[in-house]
Amino acid sequence: MLSWIVWLIVAAVLGVAELLTTTLAFGLIAVAAVVAAVVGAFHLDLGLQLAAFVVAAGAGLVFVRPIAMRHIKQPPALRTGTAALVGRSAIVLEEVSEHGGRVRIDGEEWSSRPYDESLVIPVGTKVDVMQIKGATALVYPRE
Repeated sequence: MLSWIVWLIVAAVLGVAELLTTTLAFGLIAVAAVVAAVVGAFHLDLGLQLAAFVVAAGAGLVFVRPIAMRHIKQPPALRTGTAALVGRSAIVLEEVSEHGGRVRIDGEEWSSRPYDESLVIPVGTKVDVMQIKGATALVYPRE
């Protein structure tokens, strides 16, 4: 069998392994096998094919994989929905206690409870939104 066909079979097997593991390592090694297949398609020596495979795999694992992993693990740039309200400031409209209350967050009225259940926050106090539970904002007074 021609060597380039063997390299393509190796690349396919490594590609399937990448789909099962999602580590990005097998995928980069599969690309290296494709590079070796291209070298083999030109009927070059097996030593050159192996050298091309090793160089391409090494370059992928040493240079490409760390950069790709950093980009994959980045948090989303934009928070939306109720997650976007956490950390914002609000004004107390009705006294906030463990039983309830109302605050205004960016022009919207929200039901509210204190983040520390022992607190009672009077009307007009500026508070920070610590968490959103359902449709209730858990708030803590600014100091």
